[in-house]
Amino acid sequence: MNRYAFRLLLLCQMLLGALLLPSMAAAVSEPQAQEAEPEKGPHRGRMLRDGDLAVELAIFETGVPPEFRVWVTDNGQPVAPTDVDLQVQLTRLGNVVDAIGFSVEGDYLRGDTVIYEPHSFVVTLTAEYLGQTHRWEYDNLEGRTRIADAVAEAMGIATETAGGTTLHQTIRVYGKLVLPADARRQIQARFDGVIKQMHVKLGDAVSKGQLLATIESNESLKSYQIVSPMAGVVSQQFASGGEQTAGRSLLEITQTGTLLAELAVYPTDRNKVRTNAPVSLSINGFDEPLSSIVSGSRTALRGDQARLFLAEIDNADGLLAGGLFVAGDIEVETFAVPLAVKRSGLQSFRDFTVVYAKVGEEYEVRMLELGREAGPWVEVLGGLESGTEYVTENSYIIKADIEKSGASHDH
Repeated sequence: MNRYAFRLLLLCQMLLGALLLPSMAAAVSEPQAQEAEPEKGPHRGRMLRDGDLAVELAIFETGVPPEFRVWVTDNGQPVAPTDVDLQVQLTRLGNVVDAIGFSVEGDYLRGDTVIYEPHSFVVTLTAEYLGQTHRWEYDNLEGRTRIADAVAEAMGIATETAGGTTLHQTIRVYGKLVLPADARRQIQARFDGVIKQMHVKLGDAVSKGQLLATIESNESLKSYQIVSPMAGVVSQQFASGGEQTAGRSLLEITQTGTLLAELAVYPTDRNKVRTNAPVSLSINGFDEPLSSIVSGSRTALRGDQARLFLAEIDNADGLLAGGLFVAGDIEVETFAVPLAVKRSGLQSFRDFTVVYAKVGEEYEVRMLELGREAGPWVEVLGGLESGTEYVTENSYIIKADIEKSGASHDH
């Protein structure tokens, strides 16, 4: 078997494994899906029982940030919260531990720590009552799944480390390429006479100082030469050898080495654009964008109230031409942020915008508070720690796997 065939076989095996993953995961999770729902108490919290002692642990978030509240009963009768010593430990993904103490408030115990999102952790509750210690432990997982690294690689799931970056805020504009005002030059004879010879023809490229035509003066009958005042292309030919010059233009030379992008900016964005602002231009048929800067603008507004801002384009290779339509991104603001994520990694989860943090082979939602956007980046104001590895490509696969598992938000 040659090397190509071997690689093809290996790729097919990896893809087959990726396709089988959902069915395998479904088969594993099916018994869990059939498990009974946890018992709920009168305050819609989870009931934990040990003999006659029952503890109801609820996440309360009406008018306050999420916090634990606990009610205790013994043989069905309420227990005064002063008679119970309670501790809760939350072990999050990556072995991050939150220790929560409680104080008495009314007929319940109130936790002293905000239960931040995601509410995904292993809960360990210890209660001291009448000289006895009662202990419970259970999983309260949401927005979490496990995918083997080999399968994630086959599925194209990519990650990066979250950190600071510089955001370049841009506005999208459209326009076309035009020639500069001085790009065309009409060539005339200094003295009227007969065109003895045209040394160039339509479409010829010429250099500065190159011989264009030889003219015999009508008055002196002496010949003189016309040379090109600039480099360019013969874009028009108005006369031929043997004709009289007759005070008319003989040729037109057009310089094509530089073009201008005329970019329409409307009133809502007009005051944001500054001279020398960087511009990235995209043109149909060209794979890579062209870089330039704003060099100025037309003084008059168009009929639709747009102002045409100008950006020079190097066309030394002659591949571009006036009249081509362009799309551009003009940079209007640049700012450094301490934390940002790729827009490609964002997904929705419940009422949140999230990314998926990766710890080992496990992935879990991180609810984000977002700020400014620029290009492929979005500023993060809260919900994610700097240095977190998160999914940037094909995050929808993680979302689909989590939704399939049906992990609930247990209050």
